[in-house]
Amino acid sequence: MKKNFLAVLFITVFGLVAFPAWSNNPDLAPDKLVEKTVHEVIDVIQKDDDLKNGNKEKLLNLIETKILPHFNFNRMTQLAMGQHWSTTTPDQQNRLVDEFRTLLVRTYYNALNTYYNETIKVNPLPALGDKGDAVVRSVVIQGNGKQPVPIDYSMEKKTNGWKVYDVTVAGVSLVTNYRGSFNSQVRKNGIDGLIKTLSDKNKSLEGK
Repeated sequence: MKKNFLAVLFITVFGLVAFPAWSNNPDLAPDKLVEKTVHEVIDVIQKDDDLKNGNKEKLLNLIETKILPHFNFNRMTQLAMGQHWSTTTPDQQNRLVDEFRTLLVRTYYNALNTYYNETIKVNPLPALGDKGDAVVRSVVIQGNGKQPVPIDYSMEKKTNGWKVYDVTVAGVSLVTNYRGSFNSQVRKNGIDGLIKTLSDKNKSLEGK
């Protein structure tokens, strides 16, 4: 079930960036961005045989070109590192961001293979005014009498549009979840040990 939730997360984020005319509009409210695109993207995926059949090359290409530009990986990594971020060198920071980015690519790729036909409802936001930060709340409605699953997107407004810096699935923050494991690794093996752990994990996932 957890993988299924990640799959829905992937579809929703994919929906944010699949249509350049909307995603490149920095004035479009983040909730409207999600609402207008997610249903269109699900329809596209359902009609694409390569996506439905899990074509690895095509899926990875879609993630690289459509999803990743809509994330603020620098901020995500910094938040996940917590207090340890200030102790890292610029080179270590770049390596951490690269490895964390790769890890999430593999996560989304694996999650897509478990996607089914859930319905996603996006809750409207109040007027944001000049606020540059927002939480877009959505609910995944599952079949077979299963409980709805809340998925929240923490987003910030940049000059080129809204960027995701954290995702919370059923009350569990992606950034907070990784912060716990990152802190544990740093305490045991230091910053370079964490980088090696992430690198080894990504290599193990590469062939899957």
